Amino acid sequence: MILSDRDILKRLEKDDLVIEPLDINCIQPSTVDFHLDRQISVFSNWRVGIIDLAKRLNVAEIVDIGRSGSFIIHPSEFILGSTIEKVKIPSDIAAKVEGKSSLGRLGLMIHATAGYIDPGFRGNITLEISNISRIPIKLYAGMRVCQVAFILMTSSPINLYGSKKLGSKYQGQKGPTASKVWKEFKK
Repeated sequence: MILSDRDILKRLEKDDLVIEPLDINCIQPSTVDFHLDRQISVFSNWRVGIIDLAKRLNVAEIVDIGRSGSFIIHPSEFILGSTIEKVKIPSDIAAKVEGKSSLGRLGLMIHATAGYIDPGFRGNITLEISNISRIPIKLYAGMRVCQVAFILMTSSPINLYGSKKLGSKYQGQKGPTASKVWKEFKK
């Protein structure tokens, strides 16, 4: 069951669901709009010829566009962004990140595959942003960039995201966080 604005507000008041900072005007009928942070992780394609998933690799650099700055994402370009908002997801809720319709209609994709947030997650949400149009798109720090829906689960999971047993790689992440898939290959 997806939480309505009324239920989102109740959970925020209860303080088990946390969104910081929260702009009350960003609460929609069944989602909350989140904003683009000022740091962008830009891939440096010239640094490597291939990405080896089993090896730790730095293929990006962080660009700080400032609080009121902008960034142009070119056609077919892929970057990592982050939400200004930090979230704390309670044990009986999962969340789903979706792009904004107005941005999608211009060819801006907000997440490649990682649109799901597990119960127990804490941190900023990393966004996998790509421009699938043929025209450069100018992004602005602080703009509404995605919407998050909160889903009430039928029961709490045995292990929350962040538990030692799961080896959660992104708990507590801040800003656009690079892939840590290489950790899955370590023995």
